[in-house]
Amino acid sequence: MIFKIAILALAVVVMTIYSGLYLLKTNEDASKNKIRKALKINLSTFVPIMVMMIVLLLPSTSKAAEAGASAAAATDGLKYIGAALSTGLATIGTGYAVGTVGSAALGAISEDQSILGRTIIFVGLAEGIAIFGVIISILILYA
Repeated sequence: MIFKIAILALAVVVMTIYSGLYLLKTNEDASKNKIRKALKINLSTFVPIMVMMIVLLLPSTSKAAEAGASAAAATDGLKYIGAALSTGLATIGTGYAVGTVGSAALGAISEDQSILGRTIIFVGLAEGIAIFGVIISILILYA
């Protein structure tokens, strides 16, 4: 049942992306009724699907919490510390990298505006450090 609802939610997301790309391609104005109608249809389908997912998943999470509470060990705390350290240190590194690369990119763009695309790539690479930290913390938590 949950799998069917997840497939339905995925279909709504794909339809939303497709309709958004279609409306962007046809250069519709934001005040047009087509865009408003598409957003109303999206919200009227996606919100009930998410509410159904939450209602269906709540009983299973409470059962899992009862079973997991009795089997918790003292070493589980170290996993949380490791995950927090990997995420925290990665975001500190990302902040430093984005600050340095971002200021250099702004200076370069102010001199030559044609290199905007290349500077955005460098800033995106610097932000990738935080994503790697989150991936490592997920691997630590669920290993």
